[in-house]
Amino acid sequence: MTSSISEFITEGDLRVDPELHRFLVEEAVPAAGVDPDRFWSGLTELVERFGPENAALLERRHELQAAIDAWHRDHPGPIDGSQYRTFLEEIGYLLPEGPSFTVETDRIDPELSTIAGPQLVVPLTNARYALNAANARWGSLYDALYGTDALGDGPPPAGQPYDPERGARVIAWARSFLDDVVPLERGSHHDAVRYVIVDGRLLVEVAGDGDGDGDGDGEMVGLADAAALAGSVGHDDDPTVVLLVHHGLHIELQIDRTHPVGATDRAGVFDVVLESAVTVIMDGEDSVAAVDGADKALVYHNWLGLLRGDLNEPVTKGDSSFVRRLEEDRTYLAADGSPKTLPGLASMLIRNVGHLMTTPAVVDGRGNEVPEGLLDALVTVMCAAVDLRRPGGAHHLRAGSIYVVKPKMHGPDEVAFADAVFTFVEEVVGLPPNTVKLGVMDEERRTTLNLHECIRAARHRVVFINTGFLDRTGDEMRTSMAAGPFVRKADMKSERWIAAYEDWNVDVGLACGLAGTGQIGKGMWAAPDRMEAMLAEKVGHPEAGATCAWVPSPTAATLH
Repeated sequence: MTSSISEFITEGDLRVDPELHRFLVEEAVPAAGVDPDRFWSGLTELVERFGPENAALLERRHELQAAIDAWHRDHPGPIDGSQYRTFLEEIGYLLPEGPSFTVETDRIDPELSTIAGPQLVVPLTNARYALNAANARWGSLYDALYGTDALGDGPPPAGQPYDPERGARVIAWARSFLDDVVPLERGSHHDAVRYVIVDGRLLVEVAGDGDGDGDGDGEMVGLADAAALAGSVGHDDDPTVVLLVHHGLHIELQIDRTHPVGATDRAGVFDVVLESAVTVIMDGEDSVAAVDGADKALVYHNWLGLLRGDLNEPVTKGDSSFVRRLEEDRTYLAADGSPKTLPGLASMLIRNVGHLMTTPAVVDGRGNEVPEGLLDALVTVMCAAVDLRRPGGAHHLRAGSIYVVKPKMHGPDEVAFADAVFTFVEEVVGLPPNTVKLGVMDEERRTTLNLHECIRAARHRVVFINTGFLDRTGDEMRTSMAAGPFVRKADMKSERWIAAYEDWNVDVGLACGLAGTGQIGKGMWAAPDRMEAMLAEKVGHPEAGATCAWVPSPTAATLH
């Protein structure tokens, strides 16, 4: 229920929604170890110092748009590209590109810098979804194949008992996958009847006499790449988990001959579990409707709970109930016999709102709503600082950086503004400079055309750039509306400028040194029920140079 302005609590020159105030005073500020007076004076100064500049940047958007609209009205018909470019340069919409440079971002977790994988985006207002997303670091390939249309014949009928024939096709698909990514020296995982560890090497018994009973009558073969064995659980001669690795992503062969599925499998494998969503964007912007103080408090509360590690949510499925919690890390013995630990959770980023939004959750001394992005910047960073200050070291943000995704920025000046805001926020919260890393959404035309300079404006912070079809085409239509009608959405995907936009994003990212430092991403697959189509079409994203691509569900992350 929205609070009345008369109920707001006064803090200096600000008035704060009571639910948001309670969250800040009772949870976030003490958990982060920030002095309460410093927090409130910092929020006040943030609004007073950066609010007018925020407004000026938005006014600049209007000025440029009015000039572009007028130009199109004065130049009807086909556009002369050279003439239009000159005009955009004259009004400062298209900026000169400065000398080459390399991003200087440091303290980056490998999930963002060197491991290529799917990125899950989830609304932060829903604690269950957020927990599922954080736990989507590991996913069952068997379940993902069985429960979707990925096999090519549609999903299984709802409510039907287990279909052994479909299960056999799932297992066959998974074995072919293993042959592709972790092949044997000879033979096939299809013929495996036993997996054992001998002197730090994985040996696989392949069926010799055709009975597949695993009694030692088959040939023992190793992996084509012995280094693909990353670890194991259990006895070497009878492991319960074989951990493999391919391109930095891990694969678990889970083995139990007493399991209902393992009992029917020649090698006792009852599941193949993949390292899936290595990164997750906890979304406080595009996929949520967070408006008033209660909404904002919920977003911030869930984010704090994730970073603190105590977020949980009761879940009821049918006749059973349980509490969803964050998964623990996974432990193994490495090939050399030493202990090995892998994260149980995806690395988490938080998406703040853009510069355009204001929020009634906090109003200034003149009764004006404050810029929502400023509030987001301070509160989400403060919440994340809880993990950085954890006794014994950070558990989630292990490299010591906080990852904030900033959407819908128009050009280098707006990126530079975000950089300055986070510099101030770091001072308020008491964090080292450039602790906050910035994900720049390349989804507005003025950012695309000036991407090189946008990255330069935050070269100490940029940790990813990411394209997005819907936002980018929406801004193209808004910017060029006075130029005349557009092709339909389905046809727009095949327009030359869309391909150029995608290529440009990758080319600029590579030129600025993001390879090995941060992510070059591609936008969402927006059809969670069409996994067969995703497997066929979304491969175009990594082939185009993306190191991560957005997916809509944990299952999609496993399949991607």
